[in-house]
Amino acid sequence: MIKQIMPLSLIVALRFFGLFIVLPVLSIYALEMEGATPFLAGIVVGGYALTQAIFQVPFGMMSDKFGRKQILLLGLLIFIVGSIIAALSDNIYMLMAGRFLQGAGAIGSVVSAMIADLVKEEQRANAMAIMGGTIAMSFAAAMIIAPIVGGNWGIDKLFWLTAILSVMAIGILFTAVPKPPTIIHSYSEEESKFFEVFKDKALTRMYVTFFFHWLTMTMAFFIIPLVMTQSLVEGGFGWEKAELWKVYFPAMVIGVISMAPAAIFGEKYGKGKEIFMISVACIMIAFLAMGFAGEAWVFVIGVVFFFIGFNMFEPLLQSFVAKFAKVHQKGAALGVANTFGYLGIFAGGMLAGWLMQHYDRAVLSMVVMAIAVIWFIWVATMPSPNNRGNVYLSLDIFDREKVAALTEHEAIVESYVNETEHIAVVKYDKDLIDEDEVRGMLS
Repeated sequence: MIKQIMPLSLIVALRFFGLFIVLPVLSIYALEMEGATPFLAGIVVGGYALTQAIFQVPFGMMSDKFGRKQILLLGLLIFIVGSIIAALSDNIYMLMAGRFLQGAGAIGSVVSAMIADLVKEEQRANAMAIMGGTIAMSFAAAMIIAPIVGGNWGIDKLFWLTAILSVMAIGILFTAVPKPPTIIHSYSEEESKFFEVFKDKALTRMYVTFFFHWLTMTMAFFIIPLVMTQSLVEGGFGWEKAELWKVYFPAMVIGVISMAPAAIFGEKYGKGKEIFMISVACIMIAFLAMGFAGEAWVFVIGVVFFFIGFNMFEPLLQSFVAKFAKVHQKGAALGVANTFGYLGIFAGGMLAGWLMQHYDRAVLSMVVMAIAVIWFIWVATMPSPNNRGNVYLSLDIFDREKVAALTEHEAIVESYVNETEHIAVVKYDKDLIDEDEVRGMLS
């Protein structure tokens, strides 16, 4: 599995590194541009999330139809063009265009769908954890490298660096990423339409979970540096910006460590829904501490709890969407899920900014906790993807037409053929039937 997943994880990590590395210094750079205003600088910083939201679904659907590798290449090329435009920018509007183009190369859902293609469902959470870990490491590296490169050689060099790294990612794509298996399904053109991905209630619940997950993330990243660096008079703790790594680094390490048990209990022991509920509870505790802390160490504990709650979701979110989605709609479903996530980023930033402008962190905390209560109930009432199992049948032994006919049974969710591995895959409802009964139906 590692051999299959690491090249894709590196591609995603390189791309996210390119987005992360400019964040610590981009607002300063943008405000120095001709025609800049604080509002336009804000759009430059967060605008990529809007184009990410717009293009996640089209990229996912195109990958279902035209192939994962081809669409990954397209997304990386768009990202390279956006990075070069941003590097050459001499006014705020050109820089804005470059950032929008960077976001338009929306390959996140395509990579997740490709991992779902390459890895069996039973291993998928571990695969997503590996990808999440590489993204976390790229974030940590970006926070360290950005001030050094930007301060010594100019912030435009950061955009050139992202373009070069994206070229490296294309090289990895065509030298190390295995070819996805050829999948044959019997879904009609009508069943393959985009709006079909909204008909499954379980999938819809996952989309909303993505929205809440990334909304709270943005609100957390808004409040953490603001409160830590505000003066004591303003209700903050008076830290220097250079000291923020003392908060982020240990919280990030503990958060990444929490991903492993989340993946194990969520997948191996079928406790995914319970992991989600624990994660939401951790986020509630985090904002309670961050909103009402009178001492810096209490606030830092809140940050740690947030990273634990946030990261426990990471190995399971993409995996669960891929489990609920039919084989022909994984790219589209993951695209929709990521779109909801990026809309959450956009909404979280606006909501956090408005609340902090008109109220204080205590009010922001109470708003997030109210959202978390709704989120907790939402998760608690969703079906568990772990009640669906898979049977892998060799086509040397089993007849593919008999396998296809199984879908008429109420307990069979779907069946399809992996032509590359010469096997048929039957997904069934564990509450209605077991694997031996599925095999018995083919005898």
